[in-house]
Amino acid sequence: METRKVLSSLCYFSIFFAGFIFPLAVFIATGDETTKKHAKKSLLSHLIPLIPTPLIIFAVFHDFTNLQDTVPAFTIVSIVVLVIIWIVVVIWNIIKGVKVLLAE
Repeated sequence: METRKVLSSLCYFSIFFAGFIFPLAVFIATGDETTKKHAKKSLLSHLIPLIPTPLIIFAVFHDFTNLQDTVPAFTIVSIVVLVIIWIVVVIWNIIKGVKVLLAE
């Protein structure tokens, strides 16, 4: 198996063990354009759920400090949307990592 295939697929699979750090390191360190392309794609996909996460966490804590006897609908919807985003990104990274490994 080629090293660039393994390295490219590890960029996608790094969502489980190294977050965006591994694809960033591969993107900076590699000279191979194919590996660099996969590192960039995986880095962007790793950052997608990280953008709304702090905003939603802030909204949740802000809503719960003003809580009276009900859970705000915005909080529940925000949490559900964030979970769906994370699930979609993880599944997408798994599919792309497997495709890169199996590509000829």
